[in-house]
Amino acid sequence: HRWFPEALAAGPGSAARDRYVFRDGLGPDGSQRPNDWVSCFGGPAWTRVVEADGTPGQWYLHLFAPEQPDVNWENAEVRAEFDETLHFWFARGVDGFRIDVAHSLLKEAGLPDVAERAWARQPDRIVPVPDTNPTDHPHWDRDEVHEIYRGWRAIADSYDPPRVFVAEAWVPDPSRMARYLRPDELHAGFNFDFLRCPWVASELRVVIDDTLREHDAVGAHATWVLSNHDVARHVSRYARPQTHRNTQLVELEGDVDLEVGTRRARAALLLELALPGSVYVYQGEEFGLPEVEDLPEESLQDPTWERSGRTERGRDGCRVPLPWSANGSSFGFGPDGGDAPWLPQPAWYASYAADAEVGVEGSMLEFYRAALHLRRGLPALRETPLVWRDSPADALVFERGPGVVCAVNFGPDPIAAPAGTVVLASGPLADDGSVPTDTAVWVVA
Repeated sequence: HRWFPEALAAGPGSAARDRYVFRDGLGPDGSQRPNDWVSCFGGPAWTRVVEADGTPGQWYLHLFAPEQPDVNWENAEVRAEFDETLHFWFARGVDGFRIDVAHSLLKEAGLPDVAERAWARQPDRIVPVPDTNPTDHPHWDRDEVHEIYRGWRAIADSYDPPRVFVAEAWVPDPSRMARYLRPDELHAGFNFDFLRCPWVASELRVVIDDTLREHDAVGAHATWVLSNHDVARHVSRYARPQTHRNTQLVELEGDVDLEVGTRRARAALLLELALPGSVYVYQGEEFGLPEVEDLPEESLQDPTWERSGRTERGRDGCRVPLPWSANGSSFGFGPDGGDAPWLPQPAWYASYAADAEVGVEGSMLEFYRAALHLRRGLPALRETPLVWRDSPADALVFERGPGVVCAVNFGPDPIAAPAGTVVLASGPLADDGSVPTDTAVWVVA
């Protein structure tokens, strides 16, 4: 961006540098970084620049890669630039924006150390202390950020029809997420509490109840999501033993059973599509793609790989280009014989290709299509609240209606299907009509 070369050339104390977060270093020669903040990709969140005269100079903040310097949201010129950008695209008919890292724009005055504020230091990063609910952090989820979004909402509402914002905000719980979704702020946000939840009935019920309660309190639309470009695909996450809290979102460990993971992923789709609100589908999950866990090290692209000292492989395994056809040099992603994709596709991608699943009864793609089609045809799934029914401890059963019941079995033993006609099941039912382990059904009374 033209602003950054201007900032480097202008020098300390200039208006050009004030668009970013430049600070003098600590120590007698300024060689120590300004505070203890670390990059989300590993390593320090500060890089020292060389001044125009060739001497070591100030440090600039980058909470992610050094090529992504943080702008200074206290600067009026920065805010005006973003307002102008919104107007530019809205005037051209863009429906809305997904806001990346929506929880980290403004920083606490003085840029204090994270230190021990409910956050713990690891060798190259700072993470929440286990069993705490951190809400006081110098650059995550600051209360001051909401003023910016109120201004953006006013811009979005000035158009006919009004434009829409979706927040990508990793916050501690649904109550913090709901703060971004108040009537004068953003319209929706990815429900990462649902994504992070293990395949455990009691844990999912808590997240569902908390989500619906907190969203209802601010008049917002609940959302549900199982995978995205920052976490391992949920087929592979669900293929592992499920614990109290799923912390293996990127680096997967433990024994893997993709048959189990796929069965759970199919059931999870019926669960989320039966819940009140909207569902986000991440590219490739409709094919049933698992994580590519064995990418060659020389092919890894995620900045985390280098900045962690090549100890964390990062997110490339969920970003491998999709297989559209079972044949061809790039499975239809590009022209046959053309340039190779930026990440190598494994040979087993052929069995997950779109053209290998279209029209195939029981394939993941046809299952997604059937579920989405049926959901559109059942008004109860769009218009009525959720009411829990009594169920075994390792199952979830709820009604949308009256008329439509969703039952999900998380336990090892079959459960009785609700009374009525099973209109869709995530897998085969038992001979007596009961619902086996890791299976979900929709029943119409």
